[in-house]
Amino acid sequence: MIILFTGNGKGKTTAALGQAMRVLGHKKSALIIQFIKSPDWQSGEDKFLKEFNIPKKLFEIRKMGLGFVGIMGDKIPFNKHKKAAKQALKFFIKEKKNRKNFLIVLDEINVAVSLGLLTVKEVISAIKDFPEEKILILTGRYAPKEFIDIADIATEMKELKHPFANGKTGKVTVEF
Repeated sequence: MIILFTGNGKGKTTAALGQAMRVLGHKKSALIIQFIKSPDWQSGEDKFLKEFNIPKKLFEIRKMGLGFVGIMGDKIPFNKHKKAAKQALKFFIKEKKNRKNFLIVLDEINVAVSLGLLTVKEVISAIKDFPEEKILILTGRYAPKEFIDIADIATEMKELKHPFANGKTGKVTVEF
């Protein structure tokens, strides 16, 4: 099953994390591969996994991006961001074959495609044979129509109101 969370509203990664909790509750394992977020960006979920000693074989978040691309002071060359995204996609291909994860989340993969780090064709080729009995979640703004078309469930998060609109920065425990 393929689930897609997209849109300009908050909650795409949060929804994927909630789905991971549900999977874990049924004693199945989950892997989240993050295509934009870097290991330097520690979020609440990272701290939770470490604090509560959650075994990686049960639930792992693999931050494979290099950080924000072209915004917020990013000085990393675009080709390095692109290389990191391609490595993350290769990691997914290996993991879907080798690991027993019931759920795999490709976090911010839609953004990676919209930025040109990956192509729609590359991603569809990688996900097309994902086992139907397992769950694959694609997250991020700007989901291409092709991803919406292949998804079994597609949800758009629509922003109605957010502190960012008033110039406020992200809040710890809400945004990360």
